[in-house]
Amino acid sequence: MKQITMENTEEKKCSSANPQCGAVYGLGFIGAAIYYITAATGFWAGVLGFLKAMVWPVFLVYELLKYVGA
Repeated sequence: MKQITMENTEEKKCSSANPQCGAVYGLGFIGAAIYYITAATGFWAGVLGFLKAMVWPVFLVYELLKYVGA
């Protein structure tokens, strides 16, 4: 009979050993890059949009905290 331990019931958190977190970030990066680049009005605005796409979680957290009022 197999004994259930806390290790088996804990949720997996995002870490380098959990590939789902990388996939979510990767899909978010692609979506943000498409959004920012298509909204760009020139070449350098597109470059800036690509750089913004790399740090999209920062913008997301900032806007959420601004909305919540924390």
